[in-house]
Amino acid sequence: MHAATYDALLFDFDGVLADTERVHFSCWAETLAPFGVAIEWPWYRDNCVGMADPVLAPRFGVGDPPGLVAAKQRRFRDALEQSPPFLDGTVAFVRELAASYRMAVVSSSFRAEIEPPLVRANLAGCFVKILCGDDVARLKPAPDPYLKAAELLGARNPLVIEDSDAGVASARAAGFDFVRVAGPEEMETVVRRYLAR
Repeated sequence: MHAATYDALLFDFDGVLADTERVHFSCWAETLAPFGVAIEWPWYRDNCVGMADPVLAPRFGVGDPPGLVAAKQRRFRDALEQSPPFLDGTVAFVRELAASYRMAVVSSSFRAEIEPPLVRANLAGCFVKILCGDDVARLKPAPDPYLKAAELLGARNPLVIEDSDAGVASARAAGFDFVRVAGPEEMETVVRRYLAR
């Protein structure tokens, strides 16, 4: 499919738009430490990236999962308030793309985690919709998040931009083209090259 036929761009948030995967890891590590659970970044990267907090919490096998999620998310929100998660190049590129494409953020994270940083960076207005983990019954890797985002945008041929196995599986299950990036630092280069094909 030629890039010119894409009628929308659907961006994952964590690890694509925002440099937050290590922030998530740090917040989980701090939350789990009082329970004697120590997690390492390589393990977290390989097993947890792209998974929603309510899915992850029971897997740690300690504490009250909803309580763990609430504690971790408080830490995460505080961290993003203190240190904006967007690279300057990402901000400029998103604004450039918004002039040509209808766009949405499609994340398994909760709205309280992702909307405030987008608003603070004056990026929220670039997206027609911000679809979060609290907006669908089944999260990635199910197709529901991307199918709903496409429906809300009236898009038939969207391009999904993802970084995680769960996100790629969700895009595939929805039947949409996708481009995978290793992180926000390469997102602009990879997406620009893909759209220029």
